[in-house]
Amino acid sequence: MGRDRLRELLEAALGEQHDSLEAMAQEAHSSPFHFSRQIRRGAGEAPVALRRRVLLERAAWRLAGGATVTVVAHEAGYESVDGFARAFARAWGHPPSATPRHAGDLTRHWLPAPNGIHFHPPTNLWVDERRREAPGMQLTLHLVHHDLDDTRLLLRAAAELPPDRIDAVELPGMQVLGFNGPEESLAAVLTHLVHGKEVWLAALIGRDSPPLGTTTPRSLLARHEAVAEEWAALIRDIERRGAWDDQVIDALCDPPESFVLSSVVAHVLTYSAQRRLLARHLLRRQGVDVDDGDPILWLRQPPADTSQPVDTSQEGR
Repeated sequence: MGRDRLRELLEAALGEQHDSLEAMAQEAHSSPFHFSRQIRRGAGEAPVALRRRVLLERAAWRLAGGATVTVVAHEAGYESVDGFARAFARAWGHPPSATPRHAGDLTRHWLPAPNGIHFHPPTNLWVDERRREAPGMQLTLHLVHHDLDDTRLLLRAAAELPPDRIDAVELPGMQVLGFNGPEESLAAVLTHLVHGKEVWLAALIGRDSPPLGTTTPRSLLARHEAVAEEWAALIRDIERRGAWDDQVIDALCDPPESFVLSSVVAHVLTYSAQRRLLARHLLRRQGVDVDDGDPILWLRQPPADTSQPVDTSQEGR
């Protein structure tokens, strides 16, 4: 792809009015499929993800300059301040209101990127050839965010089922991990899907290990939303510090056991993927129409809407 064509494609992806893949492609006189393919080939990033990241970088710069969260959320194309705040926290690891003031720092408002393309104030782009994100980190972020979004989708689907169908034993003898015990029902699979991240997050940031807790999909969805932001922020912090080979020693184990951070993340993603497949199987047996959870298709979609309030008023369902 020639330099001029890449510039044209980036303009289409980042134009103020181009808030969907279809609008971007139309501006570039291309089909959505070919537009997405060209952007990926030239910039190494999906167009929707590229636009979202650059707008969040601009948002961080605007907040650091004193703009209000409400104004910046609108500028970034979010329909609600809550939706913007969640997306910002996932990207930066802290809420918009905690953005530090700074001046004269060119790169402080940059997020990790696979292509060196960043927002440059006031309305420009900066292409930094020296700061290309390691391909492995881009893959890790895709896996982490796909896992979180897919878990949210499955919990919302399960919330539509009555309790007796969620608690029914459908997989006699099923154990995903021996030390977790049996996971023979949809409720048990979903509970361990959420609880697994809660336990590891607590271990890595120094909290008491949380109990297994209640198992209704609505209560699990609330717990998932709470842990998701912190888990994604932790992954970004590990990358920023270059701490993938750091170890955590769990003195509560007998004998004490050490865990390498990269292996912990791989562990969580591996068993989360297994449980999501089991949950899909059980949902389909209950007549619930769910997709395949394909990360290829997920990456082509806009980010999941996490701004909807979690309804916990029907805990008996």
